[in-house]
Amino acid sequence: MYQSKIAYISFDTVPAPKGAAIHITAFAQALGIAFDGIQLVTVSSTKECIDSEKIYPQVIQTTLSAYGDNLIQRILQFRYLLKLWLQKKQFEIIHIRSIYEGFVIAQNKQQYCKHLIFEVNGLPSIELKYRYPNIVEDQELLHKLYTQEQICLEAADLIITPSSITSKYFQSRGLTVNKIRVIPNGVDLDIFTYHSKIKNSTKVCLKLIYFGTLSPWQGVNLAIETLALLNRDIPADLTVIGQARNDQIATLKKLAIKLGVTDRLEILEPISQQELVKYIHNADVIVAPLTPNDRNLIQGCCPLKILEGMATGTPVIASDLPVVRELGEDGVHFLLVKPSSAKAIKDAVLRLQSEPQLANYLATNARNRIEQHYTWQLAGEALIAAYTELGIKKSNH
Repeated sequence: MYQSKIAYISFDTVPAPKGAAIHITAFAQALGIAFDGIQLVTVSSTKECIDSEKIYPQVIQTTLSAYGDNLIQRILQFRYLLKLWLQKKQFEIIHIRSIYEGFVIAQNKQQYCKHLIFEVNGLPSIELKYRYPNIVEDQELLHKLYTQEQICLEAADLIITPSSITSKYFQSRGLTVNKIRVIPNGVDLDIFTYHSKIKNSTKVCLKLIYFGTLSPWQGVNLAIETLALLNRDIPADLTVIGQARNDQIATLKKLAIKLGVTDRLEILEPISQQELVKYIHNADVIVAPLTPNDRNLIQGCCPLKILEGMATGTPVIASDLPVVRELGEDGVHFLLVKPSSAKAIKDAVLRLQSEPQLANYLATNARNRIEQHYTWQLAGEALIAAYTELGIKKSNH
């Protein structure tokens, strides 16, 4: 049986409506076409493992089970099954996205591959404490996470990351800049279509939208506080769409009750991108109130929600952080506001409401910016170029 020369392995479920799965899908498809097929290994959405199923053109997927009572058990099960799957396999390149799948490979790199690529969008030593606050006190665990990250980073022949902020952080951890490639996230312009806004003077309610994960660093609570402030002046609704745990949703609903805006808030589970864009087109403003913490300021990120929003014709209001400033210019592509300030977001919303020409100006410029710099096609081309630098030859077709 033919074995691909590239394995793309991730402790994620694919396909799925979350940002990580969208990113993996775009990269897997680009690599599959460019290099005449790849093996994609991801987490099974059920307890069953599926071996070698064609999921996209030139992409063969294997899913491995990752069940357990907690994250550690799920990781250990996935690693165990991954080691079994890797037996007697040798790849030119193995491409990993985290220490969860990558540590096993980094420890035995020569056994499994000629080149190791580590694509880093987030690091558990920084992000995990937001999901499990109690681990802040567990210095032994945090040290173990940091050490496993460092082993993977140093074993990698190439590190790919979507933000220059993350690149600088890696350099502070002793990595050389010539080992790092910054490849920003992209947008599928066929899905995130442009829909121009027509000012309706009879409109009785302003519609805000937030979409993405409900992780603490996203600042969704600020969006709800903004909703309360707006409703003192004008009627406004907020739709929140994204991945969340039950306790995160309960916390947001409790805040809405406290602020008296329960009837103005709708929280929806993740939906397909095709459905999501309908909600975005129906909204007046997209809010992305990222908070100024170590995840956003030190580790860095490339906020997919902002890029996707910029493509749609609905103006974006976002926190004034370096990771956002990388994507465009304040007052040209979006409005940036003081981080952690619901009042600043409210003032920006009211400004767009009273200045429809500004809203249209931002939306038009934002779409052009995405078309020129932030498509998945451009990201795929940059990824392929990074691969070829390692000596991997593209297919002839």
